[in-house]
Amino acid sequence: METTLDGIRDIKVYQNKQGYRFSVDAVLLSSFANMRYARTIADLGTGSGIIGLLLARKYPGADVTLVELQESLYRLAVRNIRINELDDRVRAVLSDVKHLRNTFDYMAYDLVVSNPPFRKPATGRLSIGQERAIARHELALKFSDLADAAAYLLKSKGRFFMIYHPERLIEVFGTLRQNRLEPKRIRFVHNDPGAESKIVLIEAVRDGNPGIKIERPLYIYHEDGAYTAEVSEMYGDGR
Repeated sequence: METTLDGIRDIKVYQNKQGYRFSVDAVLLSSFANMRYARTIADLGTGSGIIGLLLARKYPGADVTLVELQESLYRLAVRNIRINELDDRVRAVLSDVKHLRNTFDYMAYDLVVSNPPFRKPATGRLSIGQERAIARHELALKFSDLADAAAYLLKSKGRFFMIYHPERLIEVFGTLRQNRLEPKRIRFVHNDPGAESKIVLIEAVRDGNPGIKIERPLYIYHEDGAYTAEVSEMYGDGR
């Protein structure tokens, strides 16, 4: 596929022009991940690698693993590791999240992050093209499998950060808790103050104690369509 070269802050990424491309979700999620210290990080369903690469910059002492099922996106992730000169501590793995137990060590990660497909196959508008469809709809990965993989990878008290659709929040909480991942912090994201939330950011702790913090809403845009100051700062715009 034809590619474009894009960037956020000091990270550059090649993306397929007609395939799956990252959105503001990647910026929101990498900013939401606020673990004080992380030595080992896994990005499940990494796509072109954007979230894992942003976290590699955020945690300069961490070793980061980017896991991707689709070979076209995996190849981009490998390329993006190289162009950002992070080969010494970031690696990409071509693997199905459902089968991580076969090749990954148990309880080896401090932080796991994922921007998973959140639409069921029969709901929402199916994305054009297989690459985008798999990234956005549960065609190859169910949330229950993702939660199982995150729990397997995380150390006790390790943290799982994810982004999802609010209408499935109760389902998500139930599945997380079934996998010893206790929801501890959520933040609802709105396009603007007058819009309903279409995105929710979630933090869960493996073997965490019950008790959850609901943070103030996050607004992406002003009424004039410009990014809010908070989102501009996430992009590194300095406004």
